[in-house]
Amino acid sequence: MLPVTATLLRHRLRHLRHRIRFYSTAVSPSPPPPHSFHLPLNHPTYLIWAANTSLGKTLVSTGIAASFLLQQPTSLPAGKLLYLKPVQTGFPSDSDSRFVYSKLDSLSLRRRIPLSISNSVLRSSLPAAESMQLNVEVSNSGMCDLNFREEKMVTGAPELLCKTLYAWEAAISPHLASERENATVEDSVVLRMIEKCLTEEMGSEKSDLLCLVETAGGVASPGPSGTLQCDLYRPFRLPGILVGDGRLGGISGTIAAYESLKLRGYDIAAVVFEDHGLVNEVPLTSYLRNKVPVLVLPPIPKDPSDDLIEWFLESDSVFKDLKERMVLAYLARLERLNGMAKQAGEIFWWPFTQHKLVHEEGVTVIDSRCGENFSIFKASDNSSLTQQFDACASWWTQGPDPAFQAELAREMGYTAARFGHVMFPENVYEPALKCAELLLEGVGKGWASRVYFSDNGSTAIEIALKMAFRKFCVDHDFCEATEEEKHIEVKVLALRGSYHGDTLGAMEAQAASPYTGFLQQPWYTGRGLFLDPPTVFLSNGAWNLSLPECFSEIPPEEYGTFTTRDEIFDKSRDTSILATIYSAHVSKHLQEYSGVRQSTHVGALIIEPVIHGAGGMHMVDPLFQRVLVNECRNRKIPVIFDEVFTGFWRLGVETTTELLSCTPDIACFAKLLTAGMVPLAVTLATDAVFDSFSGDSKLKALLHGHSYSAHAMGCATAAKAIEWFKDPETNHNITSQRTLKELWDEELVQQISYHSAVQRVVVLGTLFALELKADASNSGYASLYAKSLLEMLREDGIFTRPLGNVIYLMCGPCTSPEICRRLLTKLYKRLGEFNRR
Repeated sequence: MLPVTATLLRHRLRHLRHRIRFYSTAVSPSPPPPHSFHLPLNHPTYLIWAANTSLGKTLVSTGIAASFLLQQPTSLPAGKLLYLKPVQTGFPSDSDSRFVYSKLDSLSLRRRIPLSISNSVLRSSLPAAESMQLNVEVSNSGMCDLNFREEKMVTGAPELLCKTLYAWEAAISPHLASERENATVEDSVVLRMIEKCLTEEMGSEKSDLLCLVETAGGVASPGPSGTLQCDLYRPFRLPGILVGDGRLGGISGTIAAYESLKLRGYDIAAVVFEDHGLVNEVPLTSYLRNKVPVLVLPPIPKDPSDDLIEWFLESDSVFKDLKERMVLAYLARLERLNGMAKQAGEIFWWPFTQHKLVHEEGVTVIDSRCGENFSIFKASDNSSLTQQFDACASWWTQGPDPAFQAELAREMGYTAARFGHVMFPENVYEPALKCAELLLEGVGKGWASRVYFSDNGSTAIEIALKMAFRKFCVDHDFCEATEEEKHIEVKVLALRGSYHGDTLGAMEAQAASPYTGFLQQPWYTGRGLFLDPPTVFLSNGAWNLSLPECFSEIPPEEYGTFTTRDEIFDKSRDTSILATIYSAHVSKHLQEYSGVRQSTHVGALIIEPVIHGAGGMHMVDPLFQRVLVNECRNRKIPVIFDEVFTGFWRLGVETTTELLSCTPDIACFAKLLTAGMVPLAVTLATDAVFDSFSGDSKLKALLHGHSYSAHAMGCATAAKAIEWFKDPETNHNITSQRTLKELWDEELVQQISYHSAVQRVVVLGTLFALELKADASNSGYASLYAKSLLEMLREDGIFTRPLGNVIYLMCGPCTSPEICRRLLTKLYKRLGEFNRR
């Protein structure tokens, strides 16, 4: 009779492959880009962690291997176990892969079960190679290619493959050994080697393959580059087995290790440790609430001469239990991943999505996120995880690289544990106070004095409109009118193509668009004076100013083109003839809403500074927006900057007031405010706006609020993000002028602007956008014209979602220019293929 795990593994995998057979006919995606990782999931793979060094990780790996390979009856199809030791110090006198190799050899002889075994060492430092008396060449990194191999092969027998990937001679921490022996290895190189080894062995359709990747030292021990190993291996997010500590003090160490892994998003299938007679498993099981099994191994013999064979035999039942739990956890994960797309299509109502156009195979299953990369499950690719760069910046909110993500997770965990949620009215607590202080010292510096907290950008806009209308009424003496006279109609001045959120009030403050049509909002009226804005874009290597029809009488020589983007923002344009024309145009439209006898008034100006995001990534002429602000100021019309999308370095500066060279009365921020980790929004205002709500009656106060106003976790995360993004020590893109360095390769940007498939390009800060040339039937928000280009980019490891025939790539404030260059290179190549279709 087959052991339960072998039977279960075969039948469940066969069942899962049958369920996803329709994927097999799909076109296989091209190989992943050089900077992304691709891991097959068609066989179980586990990381072996330990709470500290010398707790028996290699003994556990050996026991699992023996349980998996040396099972009865011997008539079973031959299985395979791959044991990888990515980082080994103290080599060659200490070699964990050699230990697993030799113990499995002895155990197979003891159990009289034939076994094919091999042990390889791929690369080492020169001192380690010389200790093995090998003549090798040293690479630029100081590492030597060894390709050392020992083996005992038996045809048709179960197979054990042991591999040490990188080895150093000194028996010290890897980061010290690599430095001392002048043989450094970057994190990406280690990960790439692991990926290569796993992919080579896991391409097989055999159902009984198990892979173990054993770490070095403890969970937070440094790797060769100094990166903690819990961070080093995070891009793979492989499930793990934690070898705990059964000694005195081991409960604390084991829990700390477990929490470190969970904080980084790892799944732990089981905790296992040696019995030291202290019954550590009882409090550990209680702490883990029986959700993670805790297994106890017999005491390990202390006699150095003991070959441990009897101990392994005695521990066999524990290792069998552990092995079965690993297989069951793997199968449960795979089944869950395979079923997610179908289930999502049945129960989700996605925003901005026509569900009739979404098919199951088109649903992206995201297993996790590490920095700026999604780990995406692909059933069609023999069940695998593939990294894709999130070029949507998760809908314009995301900013952290992997290190910052872990930092924010720690900050959020600490704050949640300290505060939970605290109601805000008439209370103060440190995260909210610190966040408010940083906002007033940063994006509000020089103009704002008050911070109003809410939870998303749209509600921040609603609050700003309430503030602005009150200020307008106070300034124009409407608040002093009799009750019979307090019935005025207030509109906003806004620009066509702007977008200020999805709540009903915010929608009323924007011009008619696909978002406000009858099918979306039957009661939409558009309570605004909406002007067509002049826009700026890059085409054929030059920055062009495009004027709407209302300016058709202006001869081109009055505005022309710009040699550089900086010229567009130059304040000297304020004295140009075009500035005078803009001013007259705005003044003419505002004139009919002036005067106290009017029944309708423009009570606020609201703009998305510089870039209209959801409206198609259009760059508005900053001179025109500056004129709007000045004209409204002259008429005591409060000015609102909607920086929900554009704020916090999205456009290369902390706040767009630096680009427009003018300030608002009220401004709204969200999205990158918390680096996208948790929802939070703020509305900043001047003292004058705040004072317009001051009075003896509560009814005169701003009667608006949210249950989660100033949520402690959001405020703490925002404070950390604000500090991190502007600090050159943590954000290497910050220049001495307190702006972001140019992230997008200028030469590639120019090449793309010349491309025959491209209508226009906009590039600023973390944003690169282009509009594809298309006829009227294939353009606009509802267009599916870009679908094939979208699919090609996703094959290249770039996750993006277009705005009709507008494609954009968005990174974070910390993204390296090299990553941005790779993105543009792939886009440019795919544009050529798209154009030929």
